[in-house]
Amino acid sequence: MGFSSVAAWVAACQETQLPMWEVILRQDLDQDTPEARAASLKQMKHMWEVMKNSASQYQSEQRSYSGLVGGDGARYAEAWASGILMGDCYWNAAIATALKVSECNACMKRIVAAPTAGSCGVIPAALIPYLECYPDTTEEDMVHALYLAGGFGNIIAERASISGAEAGCQAEIGAASAMAAAALTFLRGGTPEACGNACAIALKNLLGLVCDPVAGLVEIPCVKRNVIGVVNAISSANLAMAGITSRIPADEVIDAMGEIGRHMPESVRETAQGGLAATPTGQKIAETVLKQPSA
Repeated sequence: MGFSSVAAWVAACQETQLPMWEVILRQDLDQDTPEARAASLKQMKHMWEVMKNSASQYQSEQRSYSGLVGGDGARYAEAWASGILMGDCYWNAAIATALKVSECNACMKRIVAAPTAGSCGVIPAALIPYLECYPDTTEEDMVHALYLAGGFGNIIAERASISGAEAGCQAEIGAASAMAAAALTFLRGGTPEACGNACAIALKNLLGLVCDPVAGLVEIPCVKRNVIGVVNAISSANLAMAGITSRIPADEVIDAMGEIGRHMPESVRETAQGGLAATPTGQKIAETVLKQPSA
């Protein structure tokens, strides 16, 4: 994908009067031919199907090898069905889906790294329930939204990072949340400028988030951070659709995230040496997991 800044992408949309997804699709093609376009759309549709399958094929009884993860997606859905939880249908479905997809990752099932395995639940959690809760939405809309999300993700990766080892969890859950916020804003009919604001707001909200996986596994606190990622995305999209802008442009927010990541201690960049991983309970969990016989 050819844009190195959100500003350039928005300017291209203004110049061509094309939607953001169409502009990024054309940038993504080596040759703008019907065959190349069809192949790109087919690949994106395939990723969308894998995302949906990651949620629909969730098994509540399945646990990760460590035994630390599994069943929370079903537990949340049951609590939601009982009427004790706050929020509307879409809100709670998004939370349940984030848990289910990220639990599937911990249980070594098939997911889409969006943009990483550790943040795989955020974008599916934003989009799958949206399709179910807003009946005027089509499968084609979802595919277009994924192009938009991918475009923002690519710019974040180029200007900063999407790696927890490089820039902490702000680069994984933060990036996924920003991508999802922009995609939701597009689905709600937002302008390219509004999509950029949603991206900026979502990423700003998670600046400084460290990567501190307990026992070095993509389980604690990763699964629950996927929930925070999608809730943040929905809130940020709503802010953008209300006409609330980010005082700091998206590109500058992305650059700031990269700078913050470079200043993070190595202990909180996916090494499992600091943060939650270094707490007494985190260390006890790690000792227990390491004592387990190998599969």
